[in-house]
Amino acid sequence: MSLVLPSLLCLGLCLGQSTQAQKGNLSPPRITALPGSTVGPKSPVTILCQGPADAEEYVISKVGSPEPSDREKQLLSKTINSFRIAEMTPDRAGLYHCSYQSGGSWSQFSDPLQLVMTGAYDKPLLSSMTGTVVASGENAKLQCFSTLKFEAFILSKEHGDRIIQSQLVSHQGGNHEAVFLLNQVSSTQTGTYRCYGLFEHYPYVWSRPSDPLHLQVREAPDYPDPMNPRHSTEAPDYPDPMNPRHSTEAPDHRDPMNPQHLTEFPVRITTTVSMTGGTKEPAAWHLSAENQVRLSMAGLILLVLGMLLAEAWYSRKMPLNGHRQAPT
Repeated sequence: MSLVLPSLLCLGLCLGQSTQAQKGNLSPPRITALPGSTVGPKSPVTILCQGPADAEEYVISKVGSPEPSDREKQLLSKTINSFRIAEMTPDRAGLYHCSYQSGGSWSQFSDPLQLVMTGAYDKPLLSSMTGTVVASGENAKLQCFSTLKFEAFILSKEHGDRIIQSQLVSHQGGNHEAVFLLNQVSSTQTGTYRCYGLFEHYPYVWSRPSDPLHLQVREAPDYPDPMNPRHSTEAPDYPDPMNPRHSTEAPDHRDPMNPQHLTEFPVRITTTVSMTGGTKEPAAWHLSAENQVRLSMAGLILLVLGMLLAEAWYSRKMPLNGHRQAPT
């Protein structure tokens, strides 16, 4: 006999029930379970059916029941009807749906609610064949195994309400195991995982959950790929001296004509007087004025020295001439 997994059972039974429930064009209600759809043995759970404000009556029933045995007609409010199970037992586990009546017509059935009882068998073991830290984009393999002869394993995330995969059991020696493959994991798959064991004829009665396994997906560093335009990096925007748009302002060089700059940065400048003439810059005139004064003073001194030498030479010549003229 082939194994009927919860996902396949949910699909087949719900299609049949939804066909019987479509008595009108009213939108289906929403069904939920508090505190959750995975319940331990003898634990309480409340099933909620929520519809529009004009709902007049609600029906919460178990899928596959010949006649709705769990019927709640007393409305707690205009939009919410609840059905409470005081103690969870294996016969209470299964698929539930609900509908409401408005204006003499019944709505379509809600999406099915899978109510599972856990803790019926010993827990299996869950391990990671690829490690608990996986790089983003790589594959992760989680292995669930047990010494009990389970016929299927369920992998769930967080607290059992999110079923990830269901796998048939393979026999390896004395163990019964299943390998769950998570292809190209991403950061959204980081979390706590558990697995459960179950048997074919009781698909909504599971074992105790395995010990939690925390899987961490680490984002791979995005190294630039020179062959991939998407990873090309732009070159720095160096200034282009030929392009006015990229020209940058020149630094604030000190102006030698600015007195403030001259006082702040006294510089002794030596200039050379050009003998070729020509028009000099204003700065050159100012810088050569001191040299011109010096040259004038030097010329004046030379002139005075020349006059003194000439006078001395003339004074020596006069007595000689007088001595030569005395005999006559």
